[in-house]
Amino acid sequence: MIFEPVLPYVTGEARVKLAIARWEVAGAAALRRQVFCREQKIFAGDDRDGTDARALPLVALAPIFGVPDQVVGTVRIHEDAPGHWAGSRLAVEPAWRRLGALGSGLIRLAVGTAAARGCRRFTAHVQAQNAPLFHRLHWATLDVSDLHGRPHHFMEADLDHYAPVSDAEAGFAVLIGRRM
Repeated sequence: MIFEPVLPYVTGEARVKLAIARWEVAGAAALRRQVFCREQKIFAGDDRDGTDARALPLVALAPIFGVPDQVVGTVRIHEDAPGHWAGSRLAVEPAWRRLGALGSGLIRLAVGTAAARGCRRFTAHVQAQNAPLFHRLHWATLDVSDLHGRPHHFMEADLDHYAPVSDAEAGFAVLIGRRM
């Protein structure tokens, strides 16, 4: 009898939450610059815009010995009009993308936080390569267009699939894992 080797599976958890501490806000900004300016080259130097002044930054924090230590994911949310919320600048640190669940955890937190604040509609412009993830998370594509030289889907969340997150400051744990 021949046995196939079993690959080890590493698991853990990260915390997704509203960025409150200065280091969390600074880490979110640094990660956005890394992903959107240096990696994807969508913006030169910095990706900040007028939305940042009214947006709530959300972060995924990686723990070291159980203590949140590093921002490894971020997204921002804001209210465009009464009841209409939007998300943008979803970014996950490249080394953490393979672990899964961080992007979907940030999306759940974004929509749930807005839902707890009276959201009746939640939309986002999503880069085309990320649209399948959003579709799995009960989002619908409303339109496809080119933004910043890249194809984007204008998408809307099905709010029936998202529980309100009333304590975004504490957030919630997201299980992560990967095959070694």
